[in-house]
Amino acid sequence: MYVVLYKVLSYRQKVVRTNLVNSFPEKSKAEIKAIETKFYRHFCDLIVESIKAFSITKEEVNKCISFKNPEVMNKFADQGKDVVLVGGHYNNWEIFAVAIDEPISFQPIALFTPLTNAFMNEKITSSRSKYGLWMKRYPEVKEIFTTQKDLRKTVIFGTDQCPKRHQRPHWMEFLNQETGVQFGSEKFAKDNDLPVIYAVIQKVKRGVYEIEAQVVCENPRELPHGKITEMHTKMLEDDIKADPAYWLWTHKRWKRKKSDFINQEEETITTDGN
Repeated sequence: MYVVLYKVLSYRQKVVRTNLVNSFPEKSKAEIKAIETKFYRHFCDLIVESIKAFSITKEEVNKCISFKNPEVMNKFADQGKDVVLVGGHYNNWEIFAVAIDEPISFQPIALFTPLTNAFMNEKITSSRSKYGLWMKRYPEVKEIFTTQKDLRKTVIFGTDQCPKRHQRPHWMEFLNQETGVQFGSEKFAKDNDLPVIYAVIQKVKRGVYEIEAQVVCENPRELPHGKITEMHTKMLEDDIKADPAYWLWTHKRWKRKKSDFINQEEETITTDGN
């Protein structure tokens, strides 16, 4: 698959190389090429492993991924608190989805925007949720927090996606580029006064992963606007810099610029007359 995808089809090679060059301006062409090559090898593994996730057994899950320090999260459940869990598209998030329920003392809930393709939407939702993860839309999550207060919950946010045009991201430097970061996790944490945990999936060896958690903050309302977003984004950046090949470089992360959102706000003001 690596030969076909990378060498023959050059799948999104221009996107990957542009992202790498802009993210690591200090690296030579040879260094960029080495990261690119390693990324495509990992990316092909990721595709196969993600397909396997549709049929993977619980025993197989336990062999290929483990949680290094679940006590970092579980201490908050012991205190009767819910938590926000944040992370990025680093290593295998599909295996993470099917594994996360067992080692933690929470009901894991992943925010999910349904896909337009009904068949793929059903397949992905079924695969990710078959071992305990709940896939919910934002209004459903709010209802759960209102109606199931005794249930200990962790809401999972993928925070490294390109923000949509209707969102108002927090702007900061990420991988040497001005970047709009989705603000939803910080807002949710502050609205509900929830501790924020950052989780990274590390690759131990081919096909074997380990989840590691770090506390971002315990009292979100005490921090200034944007601080939580900057903290967990910096954690992700550090992990990417430590081993760049394992982030999803095929994604057009920087396709929207700050001017796109400024223009949108100006259009809204003109239209509304305010």
